[in-house]
Order: sequence, then C-alpha cells, then structure tokens
Amino acid sequence: MSDKKEHIIYDQDGKPGKDRPWIFRTYAGHTNVRASNELYRSNLAKGQTGLSIAFDLATQCGYSSDEDIARPEIGKVGVPINTLDDFAILFDQMAMDEINTSMTINGTSMWLLSLYIALAEERGIELAKLQGTTQNDLIKEFLARGTYVFPPDQSIKLIVDMYEYCLNNIPKWNPSNVCSYHLQEAGATPVQELAYSLVTAITVLDAIKERNCFNEEEFERCVGRVSFFVNAGMRFIEEMCKMRAFTELWDEICQERYGVKEAKYRRFRYGVQVNSLGLTEEQPENNAWRILIEALGVTLSRNARCRALQLPAWNEALSLPRPWDQQWSLRLQQILAYETDLLEYPDLFDGSPVVQSKVDDLKAKAKEEIQKILDAGGGVEAIKTGYMKSQLVVSQAERMAKINTGEQVVVGKNRWADGIASPLLSSADGGVFKVDAESAAETLNALAATKANRDEAKAQACLQQLKADAEAGKNLMEASIACAHARVSTGEWAATLRDVFGEYRPPTGVEGQTLSLENDKLQTVRTKVKQFMEQFGHRPRIVVGKPGLDGHSNGAEMISVAAKHAGFDVIYFGIRLSAVDIVQSAIEEDVDVIGISLLSGSHNEIIDQLMSELEKEGAREAIPVVLGGIIPQTDIPALREKGIQQVFTPKDYDLMDIMNTIMDIILDTKKDAA
Repeated sequence: MSDKKEHIIYDQDGKPGKDRPWIFRTYAGHTNVRASNELYRSNLAKGQTGLSIAFDLATQCGYSSDEDIARPEIGKVGVPINTLDDFAILFDQMAMDEINTSMTINGTSMWLLSLYIALAEERGIELAKLQGTTQNDLIKEFLARGTYVFPPDQSIKLIVDMYEYCLNNIPKWNPSNVCSYHLQEAGATPVQELAYSLVTAITVLDAIKERNCFNEEEFERCVGRVSFFVNAGMRFIEEMCKMRAFTELWDEICQERYGVKEAKYRRFRYGVQVNSLGLTEEQPENNAWRILIEALGVTLSRNARCRALQLPAWNEALSLPRPWDQQWSLRLQQILAYETDLLEYPDLFDGSPVVQSKVDDLKAKAKEEIQKILDAGGGVEAIKTGYMKSQLVVSQAERMAKINTGEQVVVGKNRWADGIASPLLSSADGGVFKVDAESAAETLNALAATKANRDEAKAQACLQQLKADAEAGKNLMEASIACAHARVSTGEWAATLRDVFGEYRPPTGVEGQTLSLENDKLQTVRTKVKQFMEQFGHRPRIVVGKPGLDGHSNGAEMISVAAKHAGFDVIYFGIRLSAVDIVQSAIEEDVDVIGISLLSGSHNEIIDQLMSELEKEGAREAIPVVLGGIIPQTDIPALREKGIQQVFTPKDYDLMDIMNTIMDIILDTKKDAA
C-alpha cells in the first residue's frame, strides 16, 4: 500500500519536491539599441530569467529606420534593428548561449533570426546552444495585429523554411510561436482563441508535411518545437479552463492528426502575457489587481501552468511602461512563485466536476469551429475570405456593446467611476514613459555608418542571391544569414522579397457588421444624422484612417462599425495608410470628417504630416479631424493647437458618446463654413 499523500508533489525517484518556477520575462525594448541593452541587463540583474524583445514597428514591418514611413515610429513601441551592428550592441555583455530569448517578430522573423545566428557565429558561439523563440505567427497578424509583410502563402512558406533550418541547426529554437494573445485583444472569445490558434498550428504543420522535408522521427521533433503564446483575461476561472482545454486539444491533434507517439513532443508548451485590453486609463491603480488576477488563471492549474510569463504594467493604457513599472510587474511574479506555496502542490483542479464540465464544453465548441474552418479550406483560405477576421469584429462589437450598456462591469469605467485621483500619476513625468526625440538620431547615425563602412559589392551580391533563391522557391535561411553578415539592412532584405512575393491587403472584417446596441444615446445621434441628411442631402461621411505602421486596428474597426450603426457612410480601407492616402480619400469621397486612430506613440509626427497634407489640398478648414488612441493627457493641448478638434482616449469607451461628439463637430464646421 502506497503511503504517498495526494497533496504532495513527488519527483521521478518518489521523493517529495516542488516545481521549478516558470520563466520570468518582461516585454521590453525602446528608444534605441544602447538604451534597450541597458534595460535588459538591468532587468536580468533584478531576477528576470528570460528576455522578451519588443521591436519597433518599422523593424516588424520590414522597413529601415531611414525610410520616410519609418521615421515617426523609431523606437516608439520597441527597439529599432537595422543591421547586425545593432544586434551586436543590443546583446553586448549578454551571454547568448545562456539566456532564453523570445523575439516578438512575425513578418520579418526570418530576418531577425538570421541576425541572431550571424551574431552568434561572429562571437564563436555554437548554434546548438541557442535557446529561444521567434513568434512568427502570420495568421494572427492578418487577423489582429497587422505587422504582416508578405501575402499569406509566402508567409507560411517562410515559416516552413525556418522549421527546416532550425531543426537541423538550432534544435532548441522554436521557429514559430502560435500567438493567440492578440486574438483575445481583437475580441476573440475563449472558443475562438482555442479554435483559431489551433487552426494556425495545423496550417503550419500541414505545410511542413506537404514539403516532405523530414522523416517520421524528425517530424515528431518538429511538432515538439511548436510553442504557443496566449492571453489570460479577467474571467480567470474560464481562462484556467481554457488552458486545460488547450493542453487536451493539442495532445489530441498531435496524436490523431499527426500520429505523434512521444508524449514529450505532444506537450502544450506555452508562454503568456496577461490581458492588456482590459486595463483602464481611468483609476489606473486598479490595473495592478487586474494583472494579479489574470496571472492566477495561467499559474493555478499545475497541469496547464505556463512555461513563461510576462505581465503588462499598470500604466499601459496610458503609455509605454517605465523601468520601475516593469520592475513592479516582475516583483509580482516573484512574490507569487517564491513567497506563496503555489509550486508545492499537485494540480488543484483534477477531479473537479465543474472544471471538467467547462473544459469539455470549450473543447466541443472549439472542435466544431476548427472543423468548420478546415472544411472551408483551412487557415490561409479563412484569411483570404475574411471569415475569421469578420468573426473577431463581431465578438469585439458585442464586447463593446456590453460595456456600453453596463452589462459587462468595468470598475472605475462604467461603474464606481468617481474616486480619489491616483497618486501614481502625480510624479513629474505624469506616470508615463516618453521616448527622447533625439534618440532617433543615434539610430539613424548608426545605420548611416554601417552602410558607409560595409563592403557594398558584397551586400548587393547577397541581396541578388536572396532574390534568386526566392524566385527559385529555395529555403531562404542561408541567403538571409549571408545578408546579415554582409550588413544588409532590414528594409533592404524585406524590399528584395517584396519584389518577388508582392504585398497583400486582407479584408477588414467591417463590412456588414453592426452593434447590438439600442439606447437613448443612439437615438440622439440618429436624430442629428437625420437632420444633417435633410439639410445637406446625404449621410454624414467619415474616413476612418490608420496611418503609419501601427496595426492594432480594434479601435478603428469599432468606430467604423459604430458610425455605420449610427447612420454614417464610412470609408475604411484598413491599416498602414500614409497621410497622403487618407487625405486623398477624404477629398475624393467628399467626407465631412476624418477620424484617425493611433496607438504607437507616433501621434505628434503623423498628425503633423496629415495637417500638412490637408493644408496643401486647401482642405484644412473644410474637413475637421478627430483623433483616438493611446494619447498621454499632456500631449492633448499641443494636438489641439495643431488643429485636432477632439482627442478620444481609452476612457472614452461609450461609442455613442463618441459619435455624438463627432456629429456635433461636423455640424459646427458646416455652420462656420456657411
């Protein structure tokens, strides 16, 4: 008879023990490579056990910092990387063969991995010792985040290239990381998050099988390198059940679809950043508790506990976090892992009928949705048709409607909004981080120096080889690594492949959508719309613009849906438009207002471009401009001086209040013109 106790963890030798903690990460990178290197080394010294690198939008979208479209974005939401010389500074005084590096990069993931490999080679580091992950999930980029570079088919091809290279050369590297995090940020329900991310994994593995580049044992190891990056929201019981459903579904897919025999290769390996979507600008101190509660959803259940965890900071609805803000979030992880007894017990939920019933329900619904997508042609086809994107827009619209009506309570936003002003915002910097505008010059000077000092003939020859290999359908890793050694830039690498692969603009998912929202505020707006139509003979027209490289389109999509619901004619072409594109659309469509959505911190530079274009076209006074996004309160007066009629921030959650304000601005502009 065994004398083992159910509440004790036993190791493989039968001795009592406790679990090791997950990898502690903070998602970080800003300003330039020198400043980011200092931040990384500081965070590692504070007890962080892995790097999670945030790249700026130009790097993510395949542009060099000296290109016009990139200049407003330099160092705003991450670190700018142009050449191997930048990577050398970024990883200065850090042992690449000892740290686990996660890189949040997708469309240009092959390029960033090539830079990482080239740097290791120049330092004499054995590639087999490198450990880490390139996110490299292009399906969710088409759905939710927008940093895609190449069309869907070619994007999947590059992912397969990386699996083929990494399995043979960097066996501890995860060539792709299926990222459902941004799906939830875009409105995905738990069922959609399960289904769409697992469809993505199936799409990648099916493409690898189709290439037939591995034998059976190698393919099993390849399946074992698939990792996941998920989101954890406020409904932490449901989120915990979602993670248990993920582990069971993935095991079933690996066995039933791919015949994976080794249990270790079927393990659901996942990292987490808990939800930033639910963080509030109002009463931001409440976000600290939200982050803690969300962390419980991915740590409480031992059988579905995350392998790595990074937490947002309390002020991410206001701006990028400062180093102290990141330290506070890191300390939360350390307290949870080391001060509590969480890691001392077996799974707390095994045998719970409530948990098992919820898990079974999530699994059944997710399987149904997965099969629906596979029957319709699979993940790539669902991108091209816009099916998954439209479903996310529907879910996000339903979520916003529930917040607007109060059905979904958000403390400090739509209930108990009155409170004492937060002392966290009373510091000299207002509690927000701002990139030093002059820091961009350091990045641009470094890029110019690299181009001046490199062997130009060698660089061009490497780019020609890259193009030839792309045209021939070859694996592009070796050619990309050669480009990295030759000090080719990010923009040059991407432009070469754009010439071969072309570019792509996916469906927006907005067409045909509406809000499940009917209230007095809506009727007020519709009354004004009706009066406008009677006076001017057409519906009020709005161009909703997403200028720059910021691909987080949720806000623009919800404004587009809300405006249509209220009676507007809406012109929305999706993300990554120039100021010229937006102004030309506004003039050609004879619009009554321009609505701009910006979240990357580049609002001052991009608004300057937009207002300059309106001035050139003689339309600055005729077409009012409103702005929405993550805009620090201290920047609003200057934006108003530039000509912005109204600035909406996350605290302006009531969609019909927003539409009512926009309608008043339109009417006032028409009145002044008369």
